Amino acid sequence: MALSSAAASALLAQDLPRIDTSFRNRSDLYLLAENGYLPVTGFMNAKDTASSAETMHLTTGEPWSIPVIFPISAAKAAELKGAKKEILMDGDKPCGVIEIEETFEIDKPQFNKNIFRTEDEAHPGVAWLRDAGTHSVAGKVDVFPDWELEIEGDLAISPTAVKKEIAEKGWKKIVAFQTRNPIHRAHEFCTKIALETADGLIIHPLLGETKAGDTGADVRLACYKVLVENYYNPAHTVLAGFPAWMRYAGPREAVFHAQVRKNYGVTHFIVGRDHAGVGNYYGSFDAHHIFDEFKPGELGIEPIKFDFVHYCKKCGGMASKKTCAHGSENHVHLSGTKVREMLLAGEYPPVEFTRPEIAAILVEAEKKNRS
Repeated sequence: MALSSAAASALLAQDLPRIDTSFRNRSDLYLLAENGYLPVTGFMNAKDTASSAETMHLTTGEPWSIPVIFPISAAKAAELKGAKKEILMDGDKPCGVIEIEETFEIDKPQFNKNIFRTEDEAHPGVAWLRDAGTHSVAGKVDVFPDWELEIEGDLAISPTAVKKEIAEKGWKKIVAFQTRNPIHRAHEFCTKIALETADGLIIHPLLGETKAGDTGADVRLACYKVLVENYYNPAHTVLAGFPAWMRYAGPREAVFHAQVRKNYGVTHFIVGRDHAGVGNYYGSFDAHHIFDEFKPGELGIEPIKFDFVHYCKKCGGMASKKTCAHGSENHVHLSGTKVREMLLAGEYPPVEFTRPEIAAILVEAEKKNRS
């Protein structure tokens, strides 16, 4: 929650320790303060971190699949010994305060084994944790009243704002779609099929940090906007921003993405092939299977699981294994590598893969990258 002006002034008048933050710290701070991570309300302590990593549940028994930690150096942990509060800094501006519960050493092997399912440092999540601090500071948080999270675009990013829009539209059954990539025909197919079963659709692209090589948030936003404006019914579709950063934790992150969307007022969540995956670290449908490890209704949000989808020349449209009986010679499949090769050559990916308006944005972005 946000501090009052008086409380903020009183804190700044004290000689409290201060710590610089990364975007990832600030993203988590923002979502904690906005109740986006409920039932988690602060950076997690050692017991909850271990419990979440090992069992996907907090010590209270509530489900939570990825610990929310604030890595710091061993030296900083020693500095904080005996401190009750610390001020978080966004550059030269205070952004939040942690009511320190404890500092503890991060069990990185445990984290990697359970969350990322690998200790390979080529994995972007493992690499992040390797370079992060050895310790974490735990405690409940507040944000300063004049601080805002800097994020790409002009979309609504808070759970409160999205829930307000849902309420204004009178939706009861709401499906959300997570994406960190430019949206293409397969995504469009899945979202529209899911929308047929619901009152409304939240297209909810992740706008925080992603790995090197991923399409920039500005380009992705341009793609989402032009697609929604031209191919979705505005009475049943909302485009909002998700200010989180990618963990690339595959199945664990699929559950995390679903639980956070519950806090945005969503009732159903699309889970596709290799959700939140990277490389070959996870099976294509591990993110489907992990939801079966929870009791019915335990997560408070229902997954909608999609298999491979493709464009079929014989069907004359998008289809899946359930709806299409034609051979693979009739299917249009383009790998990410192939699409990048086409963009580098200034070629538009075919309409069977993406809408012409999206292709134009991607080609132009690639031209700028090369100039």
